Amino acid sequence: MTGKVLFVAGLAFGYVLGARAGRKKYEQIRARAKALWNSETVQRSVSQAQDFAKDHVGDLADGAYRGAKRIIATAAGTKTSSPSGGHAETTVTG
Repeated sequence: MTGKVLFVAGLAFGYVLGARAGRKKYEQIRARAKALWNSETVQRSVSQAQDFAKDHVGDLADGAYRGAKRIIATAAGTKTSSPSGGHAETTVTG
């Protein structure tokens, strides 16, 4: 019985020491990641990516719309045409 008590006490002691060491390392990693994220270089890149996404989100929506129309038309056995680069027009053939 004494062996079991000592074993459990050792586990608890090891857990507490490991948790403290783990927490300290976690805080170091967290601080470095936060400093990196807040760096001017990273924030400039984030801003560029956001601007690019804002500029091209309409293109993505139009492309997705045309693609969905083509898929639906193919599944329905119809033909699509896209005059002047606008939204695809669906016409039933034959």
